Amino acid sequence: MTHAQEQPERYTVVSADCHAGADLLDYRPYLASRHHDAFDAWAATYVNPFADLQAPEADRNWDSARRLAELEQDGIVAEVVFPNTVPPFYPSTSLTAAQPTAEEYELRWAGLQAHNRWMADFCGLAPGRRAGTFQILLNDVGAAVAEVRRCHAAGLTGGVVLPGVPPGSPVPELYSRTYDPLWAACAELDLPVNHHGGSAGPELGDEPAARAVFMVETTWFSHRALWHLIFGGAFRRHPGLTLVLTEQGSGWIPGVLDMLDYYHRRLVGAATRAATAPGARTAESKFGAGLAEAMGDGPRTVWERNCYVGASFMRAHEVPLRERIGLDKIMWGSDFPHDEGTWPYTTEALRTAYAGLPYPEVAAMVGGNAARVYGFDLPALDALAAKVGPLVSDVARPLAAPPPGATSPAFASGGSVRVW
Repeated sequence: MTHAQEQPERYTVVSADCHAGADLLDYRPYLASRHHDAFDAWAATYVNPFADLQAPEADRNWDSARRLAELEQDGIVAEVVFPNTVPPFYPSTSLTAAQPTAEEYELRWAGLQAHNRWMADFCGLAPGRRAGTFQILLNDVGAAVAEVRRCHAAGLTGGVVLPGVPPGSPVPELYSRTYDPLWAACAELDLPVNHHGGSAGPELGDEPAARAVFMVETTWFSHRALWHLIFGGAFRRHPGLTLVLTEQGSGWIPGVLDMLDYYHRRLVGAATRAATAPGARTAESKFGAGLAEAMGDGPRTVWERNCYVGASFMRAHEVPLRERIGLDKIMWGSDFPHDEGTWPYTTEALRTAYAGLPYPEVAAMVGGNAARVYGFDLPALDALAAKVGPLVSDVARPLAAPPPGATSPAFASGGSVRVW
């Protein structure tokens, strides 16, 4: 068989970052009946603060047929589905909401479980095409583990959406062993733990600078899950655990891994010298005490074995770092149906990032890696992609100029690798 025969005409594109949710009132049937009166009262006064969830295009979140058609028109054959709309009893999107207080917990938890039930039904409308994620809260680890098992049994293969734990939260930090039953269940069921960008930041208030500060800090707070779980030893105790960092960029990863390795060597080295030669004890040795035993392998080894990045609309300046990130770690995402997503210009976005790269590298980043991590049947998707996927020859051509009207940062001019 010749090389030309081996290489498909089209790419199989699996978006590792899409969003969906029910229309507000459609969550009601998914709530236990004892919560219906509270839901009716909440829904009667709730005003959605998001313009895109009030516009005619909002039904892309829940209209399965429209969604499939638009994604196929854009060359995408499967998707990992994160939440988007506001679940019952939440002030805004659940991805960015703070951990609930003890008084808020019961209704917030009921709201997330309603969303999870809806998500299972939504994914069931397109078998093999959607890996639905599901949401948990960390206030009650036992309840979270039970929900993991229930959602897995219901067919949600996208894994857990890990809540953010900003400083001052009413729950332990993510490095706490309190969460070991959760990591154990996810590892046992081969379910990824996803940490989505935009979560884990503290409340910033309404000062004029708040939005700018949010933009500067939001990805850093989202990245914290990586070093919390690494230094906390979660991957040593649960070597089958998978962590996916989504919609947080990808260019920061090599530098952060260098930094984490540096601190690991420095702190473990100081503690080891102090233990073997008390006269070599330094003020820094106390910061590394017990770290080697808790962690096991170093940060880079853990990344290479356990971690992935949902690199939504990977940008051209990040692509030269792909080998340092790991070609088997990168999963491209369209962020559909958000305004900052690549729809309806996904082929152009792929050209911007991947023009001129070898076919096997692009095929892995735009679909193969996500299919492996989230359990998609790649041969089945290949058959559909053979009809609707982006042409390999098109993606190979550099894009001279962004499409008129494109709003995605994928087409933003310039760009440099971020500190985080």
